[in-house]
Amino acid sequence: MQQRIRNKLTLREQIEDLKKIMILPGIYDALSARIAEQIGFNAIFQTGYGSSAALLGMPDYGFLNAGETLDNAHRIIRAINIPLIVDVDTGYGNPLTVWRLVRDLEHLGAAGIFLEDQVWPKRCGHMEGKDVIPKNDYIPKLQAALEARKSKDFLIVARTDARASLGLEEAIERGKTYRKVGADVIFVEAPRSVMELKRIADEIDAPLVANIIEGGVTPNLSAKSLFKIGYRVAIFPLSGLYAATFGIKEIFSKLKKTGTTKGVNKMMVTFNEFNKFVDLQRYMDLEKKYA
Repeated sequence: MQQRIRNKLTLREQIEDLKKIMILPGIYDALSARIAEQIGFNAIFQTGYGSSAALLGMPDYGFLNAGETLDNAHRIIRAINIPLIVDVDTGYGNPLTVWRLVRDLEHLGAAGIFLEDQVWPKRCGHMEGKDVIPKNDYIPKLQAALEARKSKDFLIVARTDARASLGLEEAIERGKTYRKVGADVIFVEAPRSVMELKRIADEIDAPLVANIIEGGVTPNLSAKSLFKIGYRVAIFPLSGLYAATFGIKEIFSKLKKTGTTKGVNKMMVTFNEFNKFVDLQRYMDLEKKYA
């Protein structure tokens, strides 16, 4: 069973706190996870989009597999002391693969999953050309996930991508159905206006996720605004990835052009600052202890 971590609340307890919205930054490796934790976030989201980019250098287009997702989650969980919820795409197969995936992730110490109803190979929810499987094909996967978990503290977020191909009404109906089946949280991906966000919140009686991607199809609302509309979770899955990519591109461009990084120091942390993010002092102390 999941335990409280460093006196922090479980993921379920955070979502059930009706006084504020949970903000989940997207992370994609152990370092980005440690940075998010040290900044002060109480939970984080392992993004499939970011993981595919960081591990494979490839887009969120169905290239990432279950083993890579599990391995990445394992490394991240070992590096942090706050809850991690993992994007498992469509579950990488049938209800049995979903069942095993939940068992494995819960055993590793993950706090929950996002499970979507796209056709495999899937693609980023804000890309064109995606499609969804029949509702009755997704429900057995959701049931398998719910039955596989050993603790109710392991959250199952049911995501539907039906808005793009079947329309908002079908997406809302799927959200209602997935909630009745037992999903803890509902995620209607890629609504295209504030009015659509409000309609989803008005019609689905469940804790709801809003997914904010810079440059995506959903309006870039603040967490405070989303909370007022009726959302319980706001994820910003790609903000860190895009910022890191921009920073690396700028530094490397300067280095290639001039042969030096002088003049761009403000875009980098210092040697000592970075060592704090990777907890160097702890290991220096251990080295002295065992010397």
